[in-house]
Amino acid sequence: MKQLIQSFKTGELGLFDVPAPLCLDNGALVQTTASLVSAGTEKMLVDFAKKSMIQKAKDRPDLVKQVIDKMKKEGVKNTLEKVFTKLDTPIPLGYSLAGKVIKVGENLSGINIGDRVACGGAGYANHAEINYIPKNLMVKIPDEVDDIDASFVTVGAIALQGVRQAAPLLGEKIAVMGLGLLGQLTVQLLKANGCKVIASDIDPSKMQLAKKLGCDEACHASELIQRANAFTGGRGVDAVIVVASTSSNQPIIDAAEISRMRGRVVLVGMVGMDVPRNVYYKKELEIKLSMAYGPGRYDSQYEEKGIDYPYDLVRFTEQRNFESFLGLIQEGKVTPKALITHYYEFDDAMSAYDLLEGKIKEKYLGIVLKYKANLYLKDHAVIKRYEKSVGLDKINVGLIGAGNFTKSVILPNLQKVDGFSLVGLCTATGVSAEGTGKKYDFKYITTNSDELFANGEINTVFITTKHNDHANKVIKAINNKKHCFVEKPLCITQEELEQIKLAYSGQSLVQVGFNRRFSPMIKKMKDQIFGQISINYRINAGVIPKDVWIQDRQIGGGRIIGEVCHFIDTCSYLIGSDVSSVFATTVSKSDQSIPDEDNVNIVLNYKNGSTAVINYYAYGDTSMLKEYIEVFGNGISMQMNDFRELVVYKKGKITKEKHANQDKGFIGEFKAFKDAINGAKPAIDFSSIYNTTLCTFKILESIKSKSLININE
Repeated sequence: MKQLIQSFKTGELGLFDVPAPLCLDNGALVQTTASLVSAGTEKMLVDFAKKSMIQKAKDRPDLVKQVIDKMKKEGVKNTLEKVFTKLDTPIPLGYSLAGKVIKVGENLSGINIGDRVACGGAGYANHAEINYIPKNLMVKIPDEVDDIDASFVTVGAIALQGVRQAAPLLGEKIAVMGLGLLGQLTVQLLKANGCKVIASDIDPSKMQLAKKLGCDEACHASELIQRANAFTGGRGVDAVIVVASTSSNQPIIDAAEISRMRGRVVLVGMVGMDVPRNVYYKKELEIKLSMAYGPGRYDSQYEEKGIDYPYDLVRFTEQRNFESFLGLIQEGKVTPKALITHYYEFDDAMSAYDLLEGKIKEKYLGIVLKYKANLYLKDHAVIKRYEKSVGLDKINVGLIGAGNFTKSVILPNLQKVDGFSLVGLCTATGVSAEGTGKKYDFKYITTNSDELFANGEINTVFITTKHNDHANKVIKAINNKKHCFVEKPLCITQEELEQIKLAYSGQSLVQVGFNRRFSPMIKKMKDQIFGQISINYRINAGVIPKDVWIQDRQIGGGRIIGEVCHFIDTCSYLIGSDVSSVFATTVSKSDQSIPDEDNVNIVLNYKNGSTAVINYYAYGDTSMLKEYIEVFGNGISMQMNDFRELVVYKKGKITKEKHANQDKGFIGEFKAFKDAINGAKPAIDFSSIYNTTLCTFKILESIKSKSLININE
């Protein structure tokens, strides 16, 4: 299938062949019939992507500061590699469409195959022939509404949410600043609500269109103050809805000037926000921002998991705004089709963006893409990028997952190790599959991991998906007799761990991404010590907010399972033994913006008599370096600071080693994995992986029970 994709790095746009998305349980696959090009939002994205690196940096000084801070910690070379990888990420365009349901997820009710639906949401309702849409981001289209009008659903919901924030009363006089798509729809919605409307813009043709569609008065932006005064008999408007898009502060100044005492100002468009306090104070004006399509936007529980807000408590959500907008079209009170200036067939979508960029010298407002019908899913499961044969005597890799960590760390370092051939790539979206597949020259791209497990050319899989997906994929790799590298953690429940142990036979390798044990500095520490030792490992981890997926117990497992496993493995490697018991305690605090267990002290007792203490803190200042290890034993003391500095105290002498860039062992772990596949012993014994993973579950048990927990394997 085809999808419109833009390179964030270069700004290059194109229609690309990508695999069709999977149908997840909480949504449906929708074959697009019409999608709306948002002249405002999409033009802004296209223009930003086409800017030079220096221009992008000037526009986002906050991100530049983050890069500089990261350079100080990880080194210039490592940081720049990650930055350029991030910039190389392709982005999907589009967020409003109409289409036909072609497949339904198990948890979806009320929507059936063949239903016409209107869909919204950036990253979901893309300009693509087939999209996966979560259930709260689609609604059925009434029979009286055609797909072209319905394709305006997201822009309509944005306008509707702005009107709701203004809370207009029947007969009130409202000003609308800006007469693009949003402004025109806002005017129609206010008229449907029984309001008198004055609107402004700088384009005479847009003023004429607004008047034609029912606006009571329309004027040039420079005349708004004078005309609004006459329009209201000198009293001022009851509310102002700003839908203009400009970096200028003038709209927010003019909004105050034309408002009555205790009026309302609602900001929908992106405008300067240096609020002139004096006039807002003297008029006691209320100022509000309108958040996109309505309640539910940016809430992953609502948008991704499909958990709705109670109807009686949140009357109008994103989805209910979609429904309301379509209802107004059905009643003839809103006429999106009247705003359309250009239609393009999807195969000719690039012409629409030539129009946005000014390459086609025509005025535009509403731009709609129309799609061909009757695609067959089975024909779009796998995209073969080239015909080159693959040597079956090589380590032929199928990669599952291509998130930020995979693209910025795993793939660049894997490329530095000879012997791996990148054959198949599976990602959650076709956009990611196309971008990563092209950059790293994968032979096949897909969104269905079963295609990789069934591929006879692939003998090794790398699993780098979200944590709740690891166990299932590891077991599939074992059952399909493929070597398996899985990014940490191995799994997120003890039940999953036992299932993996039961499946594991040793015929194919399983290695977890415990990279730190392969760091040159950790290896040097290991070479210096023997016998019983003590370790103090301090991690200044930084905050991960509660709404990030790793904090979701059902998806990420939390930070002890998802991250602390790293540090347990490092201690176990240095000590050369398995953990026998654990005791853990957390900071107990009233501030629950992050879980208490993100600040944890862990004592590990080992079978050989050694001990390790892991102090993991999320609430410290991130300007401190992240990881610090002290090792004591056999007349030697050592300190390792963030994989850039190693200090050894031995026989009264101090030796120091310092490096410009971190080496956390990523290249080392891939070399060890390659050697193990080629006949050497496993880089990490499965028994050690099992012990480390089990230990994370026992740490959580210790926190809850406030007691020492034995590791009984």
